[in-house]
Amino acid sequence: MKFLVIFGPAAVGKMTVGYELAKLTGLKLFHNHMTIDLVLNFFNFGEPAFNRLISDFRFKIFEEVATSKLPGLIFTFVWGLELESDKEFIDQSTSIFQQKGGEVYYIELEADLSERLRRNETDFRLEHKRPKRDIEKSRNLLLEHEAKYKMNSQDDFFYLENYIKINNTHLSAYETAQKIIDRFELPIITP
Repeated sequence: MKFLVIFGPAAVGKMTVGYELAKLTGLKLFHNHMTIDLVLNFFNFGEPAFNRLISDFRFKIFEEVATSKLPGLIFTFVWGLELESDKEFIDQSTSIFQQKGGEVYYIELEADLSERLRRNETDFRLEHKRPKRDIEKSRNLLLEHEAKYKMNSQDDFFYLENYIKINNTHLSAYETAQKIIDRFELPIITP
């Protein structure tokens, strides 16, 4: 069982790289908007009930996958690296897999802000992330979070084992996925 955590700032390409990685490896992709978009039907972003449900759904899925016969899971997450609550969430999530003998891999993506602003408006992103369709609001939130949070490490990431940091400003999602596969020697499925 492999648990791959792809993290980085908004619109860096986590979901898109995750899709490519899933196609190449057969691992399942669980991008963070799968739960966010569901819960937004009932509660506003950041409300206590919203936060509880997001965590509960994610942990339950992690638990089921960790005990399944699936080869693994790719999870994407916007991680405020200075936020203890985000680190606690990741630590709890990874421990679910580690307790079942699974391997955890950390993939940090970074890209230039100008490229992320461009990616914020791509058809693929807008198709899969309903809240991002309000482009002006999404852009403003991206810029606000850019100023407020630390979403990329500066040679100070918490876990160096099974870790890679990739600047994918000028890489396709496929090229980025291939770097991840090569670094961690992940098996590729044949069509």
